[in-house]
Amino acid sequence: AILVLDGTYFYIKKSSQFHFQRKCYSLHKNRLLVKTMMVVSTTGHIISSLGPYFSDGKNNDANILIHGLKTNAEDMSNWLREGDIVVVDRGFRDSVEFLDDLRIKTEMPVFLRRGQKQHTVEESNSSRLVTKIRWVVESVNGKVKCWKYLANILPNSQIPYIGEYVSLVSAIVNKYCKPLNPSHVDDELIGCKMLHLSTQKNCLKERIERDHLERRPSNWLSVSSVGDCFNDFPKLQEDELRQLTLGVYQLKLAKSYSVEHLNADGSYEMFVNKQDEGLLMGKIQSRHVSSRIHKLWIEYDDVMVKGWYCQCRSGARVVGTCAHVASVVWFLGCARHRDIDFNFTVDWSAYLTDAKDLPEPQLIDDDNEVSTEE
Repeated sequence: AILVLDGTYFYIKKSSQFHFQRKCYSLHKNRLLVKTMMVVSTTGHIISSLGPYFSDGKNNDANILIHGLKTNAEDMSNWLREGDIVVVDRGFRDSVEFLDDLRIKTEMPVFLRRGQKQHTVEESNSSRLVTKIRWVVESVNGKVKCWKYLANILPNSQIPYIGEYVSLVSAIVNKYCKPLNPSHVDDELIGCKMLHLSTQKNCLKERIERDHLERRPSNWLSVSSVGDCFNDFPKLQEDELRQLTLGVYQLKLAKSYSVEHLNADGSYEMFVNKQDEGLLMGKIQSRHVSSRIHKLWIEYDDVMVKGWYCQCRSGARVVGTCAHVASVVWFLGCARHRDIDFNFTVDWSAYLTDAKDLPEPQLIDDDNEVSTEE
């Protein structure tokens, strides 16, 4: 069996019992909550829900899983057997040794070592194989919280029944909702392709580092209008883009990245290599940190995108592209050839005031006239 595990949260109110309140305070969320552990299949079928548990540091995901196995919660020891595979996130790292002793294989994304700014190609490829499977448990958690009762802050009088409510909702989801990840005829082909790519090297990354192209700005020519310089960039359909990204999440982010990086005349600012017409460089603003900009390179011809490399944490992988590369490929290969309205989201910043935007000080001269000069 291949099982996907993750914890989810249900918020509660403050309690007059301070000892109970301390054990229910999550330093991760900075709120009072209780946790349950969801165990689902790769299709999104909910197999079990463990808990609820406290949410302090001693009740992390790893400890909850170990406790569930040792106490045989939900009869886990009978249906979880040797040779089974559990797909988890990094929060389960302290339970890997315990699972190994039970001869249960663990698949988890790779950690970024101290002082390391980017995963290696092998690490990025390995992590992508895990995230391709693990997303289903996040969607299950969202489905469970579609019930407003579980999405809101629960009164403490309902704490004794949270576990039963989650079990009831899980049964309803299994019975009446469609599978999140139903089988498709091309699943085996996609899996074989990803396994094959996971053994490949990123040749473009090696070229960038070998030729020091990042440190030679004189080799790059800024292009303010992409129409004239990228006519030879291949036109791509939606299914061809999904074959590059090996998923839809990167393509969803690509549209938002494109909106942010479009100039006033509706074009990306790109850089082309003076010696190689089939090599471009782009700069993408991080969506998390304002001071961080990711450089990326894309190699192409008039038929296909041949390679890519981005300086973000997972940008060295060849098992699909990161969202930064996907945004450039989506814009150059698809969006600019179609009549796409980029105003698909509301700019909520128009309703807020930025305190850093201060007007120039106005002084009054001798003639009682307003002046901005000192």
